[in-house]
Amino acid sequence: MNHQNGRKKLNVKSSHKRSLMRNQVIHLITFGTLTSTRANVKEVQRLAERLVTIAKEGNTFNARRRAKSMLPYKEEALIKLFKEIAPVYATRAGGYTRVIPLGQRMSDTATIAKLEWV
Repeated sequence: MNHQNGRKKLNVKSSHKRSLMRNQVIHLITFGTLTSTRANVKEVQRLAERLVTIAKEGNTFNARRRAKSMLPYKEEALIKLFKEIAPVYATRAGGYTRVIPLGQRMSDTATIAKLEWV
């Protein structure tokens, strides 16, 4: 059985979820930190770690193509990913980000967390 092993649905349609994840990863790459709900942060963490693993291969055509398929509309974020972020983690096997719990939001008591680079 393969119960509870999938991705979170986040209560949005798949196209909305895809664009939400892309925008949040771009924010993480650009500013170095992201604050959102814990479920969103965990999903963004999965995508961000995959992108860093791809970028660690180097600035090859195939690596750029694969990363651009995940982040198609923000070239500045891709440049920063390949030139600044990936070289820092060249010798690291994985675990490029950390999740820091921040408690609950006052308005709807959603669990808030912060995602940042290690």
